[in-house]
Amino acid sequence: MTNEILLERAEGVLTIAFNRPDKKNAITSAMYQAMTDALAQAHDDPGVRAIVIRGSAGVFSAGNDLDDFMKAPPTGEHAPVLQFLRSISTAQKPLVASVAGVAVGIGTTLLLHCDLVYAADSATFSLPFTQLALCPEAASSLLLPRIAGYALAAEKLLLGEAFDAHEAHRMGIVNRLLPAQDVDAFAFAQAAKLAALPASSLRVTKMLMRRAGEQEVAERIEEEVAHFGKMLLAPEAREAMTAFFQKRKPDFRQFD
Repeated sequence: MTNEILLERAEGVLTIAFNRPDKKNAITSAMYQAMTDALAQAHDDPGVRAIVIRGSAGVFSAGNDLDDFMKAPPTGEHAPVLQFLRSISTAQKPLVASVAGVAVGIGTTLLLHCDLVYAADSATFSLPFTQLALCPEAASSLLLPRIAGYALAAEKLLLGEAFDAHEAHRMGIVNRLLPAQDVDAFAFAQAAKLAALPASSLRVTKMLMRRAGEQEVAERIEEEVAHFGKMLLAPEAREAMTAFFQKRKPDFRQFD
């Protein structure tokens, strides 16, 4: 278990916290594996009745660690990020997210699989996949249009520009906005409320709400991953990643 993911149990709630503040909680393969393992253990542990996912040091997550990402591209069937997406999208126990600071890429898309999302009113969100010459992941190409409507989803996924917490709330990504200093405590309190309710009732209620789209979500995750893996190895993505590390704008005009 990497120390860049912290686990804490209290009042029937498992808290999974990103703990890489020097990198704005950018997620590595080891962190994905740690979260996947934690979700699997929570599934089998009757003492865990709800799960909170949060950041640290006032930041949720800057998304994938691009350096780690390029050193070990997640193109295989058992890539840690794919395992994590399968785990979070099929989690039976209630998932609560607490978001402060930035939520970039998968830092935003993972929220679409949470049951309750609370955010600081100063939080910012972005889905910069096209800016990196990639495509959406985590079934966001399916879920975001369903949650926010096609027009807003297209604006966020095609342009990849950042948007604020108030817009995320209007879009339906976030349940409630709070002052930044209150969001973690409020999210935990909501999770503790869930943990005090009958586990069977929560499990069946969540299953009934999600069953209709369950197969579609699983299929879309796999479809996106197939496209994502090919695009990650393409010249456009290499240009985007090189530009990122060189702190310049990428030039995509050389590609058809």
